[in-house]
Amino acid sequence: MGLGRKKIAFMFPGQGSQKVGMGRVWADAVPEARAAFEEADAALGFPLSRLCWEGPEEELGLTENTQPALVATSIAIHRSLSVLAPQLVPVAVCGHSLGEYSALVAAESLGFADALRLVRRRGQLMQEAVPVGVGAMAAVIGMDPEAIAAIAADAAQGEVCAVANLNGLAQTVLAGHKGAIDRAVALAKERGARKATLLAVSAPFHSPLMRPARPTMTPATFTTDVRQAARDAWVSKQELTPILPSKPI
Repeated sequence: MGLGRKKIAFMFPGQGSQKVGMGRVWADAVPEARAAFEEADAALGFPLSRLCWEGPEEELGLTENTQPALVATSIAIHRSLSVLAPQLVPVAVCGHSLGEYSALVAAESLGFADALRLVRRRGQLMQEAVPVGVGAMAAVIGMDPEAIAAIAADAAQGEVCAVANLNGLAQTVLAGHKGAIDRAVALAKERGARKATLLAVSAPFHSPLMRPARPTMTPATFTTDVRQAARDAWVSKQELTPILPSKPI
């Protein structure tokens, strides 16, 4: 259970948290972390570790690269913690959007190599659905969700501008066409948002613009070996959402 009587959970991050150099300190210090990156390189057939550690940032920021890079780094850190702090035993794991794949690997419900290949394909399909520069996402902080939904409606002007994620009462994420998201950011600032900023992503995740990725991604998901208990919950959720898995950044 870890930390005496306290229960802990591990939450794995999603896109937008990537940066050049991520995971290198862990790989240099912990053999298990370096081994995780080596597994990732072998599973994908290219030096993902070099991209994580050296960039360039523009290439790392492409969703087909970002997604496996974040899964690889998350699992490298998770494996490091199991060695460096074995007392930190979570009672649950969860993930923010893409982080759900990392959580499934940490829970031993999904193989690491399978997860890497899935998210690599997922990223390719999502980028094909909306080419780089066409879509965007933004986080709006300090306004209630209803007010932000109204901003999205006003900013759309014939394009897609949708509420993608409710990250809490104080933060809502919008996704859609780049022009509409730019207008939404400007409107949010005009209407009193504490902060409205574009996110470091290359596609409008969790928006209707991602739906073209679903027909190809669904068979890949259903044919992947996921332990049954996790699969039942995971597949059930995928049937309700336009793109795998849940919430963003």
